[in-house]
Amino acid sequence: MAQKHFISLKDWSREEVLALFELSARIKSDPGAYSGALRGKSLGMIFQKASTRTRVSFEVGMFQLGGQALFLSANDIQLHRGETIADTAQVLSRMVHAVMARVFAHQDILDLAKYGSIPVINGLSDLLHPCQALADYFTLRERRGDLTGLKMAYVGDGNNVAHELMFGAVKLGMQMSVGCPKGYEPNPLIFKSAAREARKLGSPVPEVTHDPMAAVSGADVVYTDVWTSMGQEAEAKKRLEAFEGYEVTPKTMKAARPQAVFMHCLPAHRGEEVAAEVIDGPRSVVFDEAENRLHVQKAVLVTLMG
Repeated sequence: MAQKHFISLKDWSREEVLALFELSARIKSDPGAYSGALRGKSLGMIFQKASTRTRVSFEVGMFQLGGQALFLSANDIQLHRGETIADTAQVLSRMVHAVMARVFAHQDILDLAKYGSIPVINGLSDLLHPCQALADYFTLRERRGDLTGLKMAYVGDGNNVAHELMFGAVKLGMQMSVGCPKGYEPNPLIFKSAAREARKLGSPVPEVTHDPMAAVSGADVVYTDVWTSMGQEAEAKKRLEAFEGYEVTPKTMKAARPQAVFMHCLPAHRGEEVAAEVIDGPRSVVFDEAENRLHVQKAVLVTLMG
């Protein structure tokens, strides 16, 4: 039987995603019942990128499950001196029970899975961010129950978060509309893959528009992310100009449904991609999302390592 990984929601069936939600809810409501679920197990955590939520949630999550997490900065292990991902994967496979990696190049995640013999969890790559999307949809499910037919509107850069939200929406039978400037659309291969999956599952095909208000119209969720991600700092000025008019403001939220919530993966830049009165307002669930990273990732860890 092939080793199961958590690289993208695309790789998990709708039933498997729903099972993760159910397990997340049980762990969240009664964490003590799982305090020994991973006793004696170790998680290696490779970080090429700085992190707040990913590091804390995985490290605390493993502790609460009875296991241990090892923080492996790229500068502290031999990767920074030229050791290959393949060799690193094989060495870690003999010492820990799973690897979580937060990397620049998505190929590093794929190579860890290819050359290792233990579960690999994508803590973020430049292409995909499944842990974030899982927490986002779990947060929405806590509020709305069945997500089938709801609309997710994503406004801003068609980045790794947008990509994974598309895959999640397709799995859950949701409509998704991405509103982004020209030149900042989602990766066309990711979009085609999500569209193919939508047709196969009978879900709405995601759409991309350059009109942010059209994207948000009738939405149940309005989502945004920073306009300049890690590694893109040199483009910051250019991006600020390109994304003018794409800030999520109270006016933007009025175009959504009355019960719509606002989401953001954090960190946020108030006054850029989102107005302070939105992210700090009553419709914002950004800190619920952040907390739920802990619970859903514990569910992933138990599923893959238990």
